[in-house]
Amino acid sequence: MPHRDTIDLLALCRLKDINWYLIAREASRPDGLGRLLSGEVTERSKQADTARETIVAAAPRIDDLREEAEREIVSAHVDGFRLTTVLDTDYPLNLRTIFNLPPFLFYLGELDTDNDARSIAVVGTRQPTQAGIKLGTQMSRLLAERGITVLSGLARGIDTCAHKAALDAGGRTVSVLGSGLRRIYPPENKSLAELIVKHGAVVSQFWPDSAPITYNFPRRNVTMSGMGQGTVVIEASSTSGAKMQARLAIEHGKQVFLLHRLVTQQRWAQGYVSRGAVEVNDVEDIVSRLRTTDEIRMRTQKARQLSLALS
Repeated sequence: MPHRDTIDLLALCRLKDINWYLIAREASRPDGLGRLLSGEVTERSKQADTARETIVAAAPRIDDLREEAEREIVSAHVDGFRLTTVLDTDYPLNLRTIFNLPPFLFYLGELDTDNDARSIAVVGTRQPTQAGIKLGTQMSRLLAERGITVLSGLARGIDTCAHKAALDAGGRTVSVLGSGLRRIYPPENKSLAELIVKHGAVVSQFWPDSAPITYNFPRRNVTMSGMGQGTVVIEASSTSGAKMQARLAIEHGKQVFLLHRLVTQQRWAQGYVSRGAVEVNDVEDIVSRLRTTDEIRMRTQKARQLSLALS
């Protein structure tokens, strides 16, 4: 039987026109979930006003929403999916440090709170050159060999190379999907996803039946950036989702690593270096800048204290 708080949190996420990131932030505060259910919102913003109005208007049907949420959780459990939320201790540490964190994650495999605190997202174009494939494979392998969890998005191209290289190195890798767990995308990577489950996790911030719609992928990039200490971009054009993730990582206060070859070829990458991204030639340029798990825990606590001070 799912915990009542978990049901309540997901019931709120069943409401339309309410920002899930706001739900996650509010629920993370002491007694935040209970206050949300009563229509109290700590934040002061247009989104907060909308959430307050939506929750109050939905009060007469909150039990129906709870039933929907419980059915969703039970159905996911039957399929072997696991669930963590901002209310749980196994929720990824790095993810708690960002403003736009998802309220829940469905996943297959294992989340490892301590080891995954030392993680790096490896991303790039879906249409890489041979040089890009070689560099992405090499970088992911070297990170995995040093005990760093390799995050990526299971997409065609660099993402696929990153996951495979981490697995081949005997390392840990986590895939962050732009769809629900019942709709693995792209479909040709379903067997790769099954391998990842055995040596890491496949994670989704969406309901299990969610299709891989265009709108989901920027949100996926937000979460992938949040789950890591930083993002390394192997090869990407100015319109690539990998460039978007680099921007998100900068906004999150995460570290952004751009391969030397990328910086010499792409003007956007040169601009990002001036904004604080680091040009790298070697995996040690990345590993030497990573925080320990204890440092991440302290950073998480500081982020929580700040949110309380602003409440």
